[in-house]
Amino acid sequence: MSDNLPPCPKCSSEYTYEMNALMVCPECGHEWVPAESTEGDVGATGERVVKDAVGNVLCDGDSVTVVKALKVKGSPSGIKAGTKVRNIRLIDGVDGHDIDCRIEGFGAMQLKSSVVKKA
Repeated sequence: MSDNLPPCPKCSSEYTYEMNALMVCPECGHEWVPAESTEGDVGATGERVVKDAVGNVLCDGDSVTVVKALKVKGSPSGIKAGTKVRNIRLIDGVDGHDIDCRIEGFGAMQLKSSVVKKA
């Protein structure tokens, strides 16, 4: 057993153990990914940090460029790589979509930060 395992974030038990990629607490049964509690997406100020496809930190109001062609449901043509999107808003979206924006010709939509880069 390793002495540097983190305590359970739910019940603070010190008897946690690793099971594949998860940490498990035998007392309360809580399972978590250790990267969420140690690294995560939280900066030093406690705010969530969103990074683009190349690792640049994104902020509200930034302009980004789409780096990969995207299919859009209900549209005959998708969003082409190289499309510029202005004035983004960072959100806690569903299914990894953490950018809310308006794309000219398509309207309002949500994007994943992994398919854009800061312009």
